[in-house]
Amino acid sequence: MIQATADNLAILKSPTCLRLEDGSFYAFEGCHSHCGSCEGSCTHVWNYAYALAFLFPQLERSMRQLDYHYCMDQYGGMHFRLQLPLEEGKLSDHRPCVDGQMGGIIKTYRDWKISGDLDWLRALWPKVKRSMEYAWSPDNPDRWDPDRSGIITGRQHNTLDLEFFGPNSWLTGFYLAALQASALMADALGDSDFADLCRTICAKGSKWAAENLFNGEYFIQKISLDDPSILKGYSLFRGKADDDPARIYWNQETHEVKYQLGDGCAIDQVVADWHARICGLEPVFDPNQTRSALTAVFRHNHRSSMRQWPNPCRVYALNDEGGTVLCSWPEGARRPAVPALYSEEVWSGCEYQFAAHLLLMGLTEPAEQVVNAVRKRYDGRARNPFSEMECGSSYARALSSYTLLLAATGFSFDAVTASMGFAPRYPLPLRSFWCFGTAWGRVSITEEQLILQVYDGNLKLARLCLPKGFLACDIVQGAASLRWNQQEDTVFFDHTLQLSCGESIVITMEKEEV
Repeated sequence: MIQATADNLAILKSPTCLRLEDGSFYAFEGCHSHCGSCEGSCTHVWNYAYALAFLFPQLERSMRQLDYHYCMDQYGGMHFRLQLPLEEGKLSDHRPCVDGQMGGIIKTYRDWKISGDLDWLRALWPKVKRSMEYAWSPDNPDRWDPDRSGIITGRQHNTLDLEFFGPNSWLTGFYLAALQASALMADALGDSDFADLCRTICAKGSKWAAENLFNGEYFIQKISLDDPSILKGYSLFRGKADDDPARIYWNQETHEVKYQLGDGCAIDQVVADWHARICGLEPVFDPNQTRSALTAVFRHNHRSSMRQWPNPCRVYALNDEGGTVLCSWPEGARRPAVPALYSEEVWSGCEYQFAAHLLLMGLTEPAEQVVNAVRKRYDGRARNPFSEMECGSSYARALSSYTLLLAATGFSFDAVTASMGFAPRYPLPLRSFWCFGTAWGRVSITEEQLILQVYDGNLKLARLCLPKGFLACDIVQGAASLRWNQQEDTVFFDHTLQLSCGESIVITMEKEEV
């Protein structure tokens, strides 16, 4: 996990990434031998890339600013590739996609929480709000949720480079997390009516998803593959004749809708819950259902050897190498004749988010197996350990590996309330790097002591969450004892601490008696 987290940071120094003349961050998805692969800071791919947000948060915030200024159309749709030159890029033909657009809202919430900058959020809020409203706007030709049901039911472009039709937890989950994030941002900005609306829609959607999308083991796509009528009634995007779903997605040979998941077990079926837990939102789905779904993905999609796994697509794992495929159809599940693109492939960026999600749910052993399989593929013998591949090398999605560090240490953050914390998923002792907003350093935790050190920058700290089940006995900053009180696992300091380079706090702890 340390290797995966650290080695993939090389992607940020690769030709995948660049800065524009004003210093703003811009990127491809990856690199080919002589050119970039898939330009435009692709929103649904960079959804997974958490390293930049924590290590270089100003650069990450510049991506939000560019997206909302140049990628939003007159109706509130966010085109998922930022085109250069910037002003001409407003004419982009890249349609809005659900995970990209909703992910942008979640990332805006995350970036506000990392920075604590309410003025930054206030400046973006009108467009962030409008992008949320696009889900039910009558001007949305893809009709994501016209009835404000909390469920995405329309035509749903996504990171698989295709459209889903019919409710599914993958993209509806993004919608529910974005509704949560929008409500909290609206609260902070005094937009109470919109906050209430988002919470109402979210509650309806969460209930429906739990009752209708979970098959008892994992989440599915609710679709009638034999019904061509679900492809009809969509407006052509910008009038393009080649945008007719009834022509593109109907399989005349098998009389079935193409490129769908149906009853498949997808690696990203609860990816929105991973985002939510990392960003400090409430769980998107019922935790028991989420745990069951993750266990099902490991059971059905993880392979210790790829020899018996037929893959007609791109090969990122082969022979005796292991990996976790994007989608499987367990025994008894109907497999579409022409399923979603890339289903048989292994994408390390998805594997890392899956492993981090397993960690967040306390499933450490399967998480280790997933990560070990990836790193054995990139051990320096057959592949470059500093350049993981998908659509090109140095692929951005692999930066999801940074969340392994966040999940393993149980790192929590909130610059708005000047709080941070640690809830390790492994037995103590723990010694780890941390980075938050304007500072970075190291934390060391034993059963007797927590030492938080600042190696560079300045850290404001009003609250510190201790590992569950521990009580603080004494807290010192340098030679000075601090005044504080503890509520449950959180220590509240009597005044906001200012920790600069070289400074630390030491908390003497004891286990709470059960």
